[in-house]
Amino acid sequence: MRIEDIALDDWSRALPDRGIEVFHTPSALSVLDDHAPGELRLYAGFKGEQPVGLFPVVVQDRSVGTAVFSPPPGMGIPRLGPIVMPTSPKQRKRERVNRKFTEAVLDEIGVDDSLTLFRSICTAAYTDPRPYRWADMDVETKFTYLLDLDERSPDDVLKSFSKSLRREISDGEALDIRLEREGVQGARTVYDATKRRYEEQDRAFPLTWSYVRDLVTRLDERSRVYVARTPEGRFLSGITVLYSNDAGYFWQGGTRATYENVSINSLLHWHVIRDIIEDPPIDSVTGYDLMGANTERLCQYKSKFGAELVPYYVTESSGPGMEVAKRAYQMVAR
Repeated sequence: MRIEDIALDDWSRALPDRGIEVFHTPSALSVLDDHAPGELRLYAGFKGEQPVGLFPVVVQDRSVGTAVFSPPPGMGIPRLGPIVMPTSPKQRKRERVNRKFTEAVLDEIGVDDSLTLFRSICTAAYTDPRPYRWADMDVETKFTYLLDLDERSPDDVLKSFSKSLRREISDGEALDIRLEREGVQGARTVYDATKRRYEEQDRAFPLTWSYVRDLVTRLDERSRVYVARTPEGRFLSGITVLYSNDAGYFWQGGTRATYENVSINSLLHWHVIRDIIEDPPIDSVTGYDLMGANTERLCQYKSKFGAELVPYYVTESSGPGMEVAKRAYQMVAR
């Protein structure tokens, strides 16, 4: 299999319509190219002239060695990783393409070098991480909550929620508040509120406003900002949602907020869900990814939406020597 580092225009032409994350889109990758520390490389695997695999990575050269990430850390990207596009529906041939593409990319990256650190968080559509394990890498299973909205009515979806969640939404709809979609300025308000929340919890917030602004702007219709305000216009809470061709992603915001003793974040999520059903930004969007399924304190709430628990995989370099390299890289990165 032939591996090439291709340009963004070529990537756009090779990208499939389904099974990709929003950060695989050329618009999002162009923002990463501008803001992520390191060099963005877009690897494509070819069988003849046919692209059968794609893999975006960010390469960071440090004094302690080379780190290869997909996605790069600290950029608020939940998943990225490889896209495999076999031309045959036969399982044996699909596995062969996945294996050969993985082997070729890892060889191109040079993961056998003791000073190269590799880490990838794969898409939920990537279901066969065995080639990474066969390459002596660690493979960890993680989860997300994905709510299927395909050919469902709002009433049908609402009935699938827990009783307490339905009550919370009903109480929120009875409030005299403004819940609207806003543009870049709304995204800034959500960003500021999220940053304040992190600071209150003594947690680092790595995202810069310039990065968030550029992402929301360039994604255009693939980004929507939902904001709840009092009748006088005071900000209560908001969330920024990003869209692939398949699903909307709860990306940023959702800081805890109450108005007249009623929590309003469930109402925000409900408006996102209704819009995906009745007014999606892209017709093929049929799901809502709630995220947060790997954090125990969030699961009790997000499981109330009746979403499916969907696995995805994290692959990374392993071995005692690599543990030392990881610690050294973390020290330099700080």
